[in-house]
Amino acid sequence: MRLPPLKALPVFEAVARLNSFSRAAEELRVSQSAVSHRIKQLEEYLGEPLFVRGGRKLALTEEGQQYLEAVSAALTQIERASEKLQGRGDTQLRLAVFSSFAVRWLIPRLPDLQRRHPALELMLEMTDHSPALSERVADAFITLQGRHTGFSSDLLYSERLFPICSRQFWQSMRSDLQQAGMIDTETPARIDAAWLTRYPLLSASSILGQPAEDWRVWLAAGGCGLPASARMQHFSHMLLAHAAARYHQGIALTNDYMIDPTDHPDMVILPCYTVKTGDEFRFAYKTSRRNEPGIRALKEWLQQQASASGLRRG
Repeated sequence: MRLPPLKALPVFEAVARLNSFSRAAEELRVSQSAVSHRIKQLEEYLGEPLFVRGGRKLALTEEGQQYLEAVSAALTQIERASEKLQGRGDTQLRLAVFSSFAVRWLIPRLPDLQRRHPALELMLEMTDHSPALSERVADAFITLQGRHTGFSSDLLYSERLFPICSRQFWQSMRSDLQQAGMIDTETPARIDAAWLTRYPLLSASSILGQPAEDWRVWLAAGGCGLPASARMQHFSHMLLAHAAARYHQGIALTNDYMIDPTDHPDMVILPCYTVKTGDEFRFAYKTSRRNEPGIRALKEWLQQQASASGLRRG
């Protein structure tokens, strides 16, 4: 059997996945020169360049991409075979998940998963962005990505945005709106979206990728714009804007998984419309592993929880 230098294969996979020699060296806990040596050794053995190097940019060649797919699958098979011999097969699953989804929705429900599937050991890998679908990253993913070669995915939630604030802030708003003659009751069934621009708006750039874009899109759906005079406080992440709203600092836009009024009595969902962002949160996994007990159990549990909590509508 003629095999390539085996120690170079995990190094190649790490560099390709992280798109960086230095980050691969940090992950593998070796020097960057050792990483470079292993890649050079593998390229010399194969007689093909695996990466295109251009300044600080690094990219796989076509041959490198093809080789990565085969090597990654083989390393994963070796890892899973070893786990089975150690008695850990099908009981350990790594789930890559957005930090906000994990903190606000998934983690509070994990005791139910543990009761229903006590043999399933779930390890969470939190991320602030949609992770690359690779078994070297995780066994399963909650992702915004749809179709991906070799992977299947199931819809959990179609995101929609709506405004929230603290109960204390809402009481102050109602008093102000009544004095201005805009509402004549303390419990209005509906308030005009444009009225919200009278108050501090808390924006999270993580929602739509740009500062204030969440409010621009939401207001536009109601036929009004974001005035230049609007008082806007910017945050990088929805979790931060949500926390600021909870501490009476203004009005934030949030989605269904971030808030449950029954669990957060100090927060109020304002009587306005909702806007779909177009993002779909999906549970993704390698198609070839769809019948594994652990994958199936986690998939069915997530779908059941999404339906029970109201994330899956209709």
